[in-house]
Amino acid sequence: MAVHPKSEIRKGEILRAAEKVFARNGYQEATISDVARQAKVSEATIYEYFPSKEELLFSIPGETARRARERIEDILQYIRGTSNKLRAIIYQYLWFYENNPDYSAVVLLILKQNRRFLEVAAYQDVRALARFVMDIVKEGIAAGEFRDDINPFLVRSIILGTIEHLVIRRVLLGGPERLVELVDPLIDLIISGIDARKEEKIWNVRIGMDQAEKMEKGKPFSEKKGKHPGRQR
Repeated sequence: MAVHPKSEIRKGEILRAAEKVFARNGYQEATISDVARQAKVSEATIYEYFPSKEELLFSIPGETARRARERIEDILQYIRGTSNKLRAIIYQYLWFYENNPDYSAVVLLILKQNRRFLEVAAYQDVRALARFVMDIVKEGIAAGEFRDDINPFLVRSIILGTIEHLVIRRVLLGGPERLVELVDPLIDLIISGIDARKEEKIWNVRIGMDQAEKMEKGKPFSEKKGKHPGRQR
C-alpha cells in the first residue's frame, strides 16, 4: 500500500516539532501536548503516527541518519584517496551537527543515555552511518595508505568520540561555535597517527676532531670528552 505524500509530510513535521520540544524542554518534562502545539496538530494526530512519546523520540534519528548515509555515499564516489574520504565524512558530521543543534541535543544528550534505543530499527540506521568511518579506515589499510598495525575500531572510536565531545560541549556551553573550522586540525591529527608513509629519519652526530681521527684509524674512543683509552693523567 502506497504511503500518501501528505501523510509523510505531516509525519516529518511532527518529528521536527518533537526534536525541538525535546531539545529545549528535556525529554522527561516534555509532553505530547507540547509537541502537538509546536506541530500545530492535535494530540490524536500524533498518536496516529506514534503510539507513545518514547516511540516518537526513537523515530527522530532514523530518517535523518538514512538521508545522511545516502548523501555521504553520493559524495564518496567522487573522492579519491582514503584520507580525503575521511575528511569528507568528518566534515559532513560536523557541518550537520553545527546546523542542527536541536537534533544534536536529542541524539547526544537524550538518546545516548537510553539503552532501549539500541533495540529499535532507527539505531541500525545510526550504526550504518558510523560504519562508514571504519570501512574507509579498512580501505586505507588495504590500499597501503594507512598503517597495517592499527585497529580500525579504535580509529573510528577516536574520530566519532572526538566529534561527539565537541558537539556536546557546544550544546551545553555554546562553543566551539564553528565546528567545521575544526575539520582540518582533527583530520591532520588522525592522519599523522595512521599514515603508512614514514619520513626518513636523519641522525645528526657531532664528532670532535680527535674522535674523527681515531675513527679513521679504526681506534675506539671514549664517549666522555677528554678521557681517552690508555691515557693517564
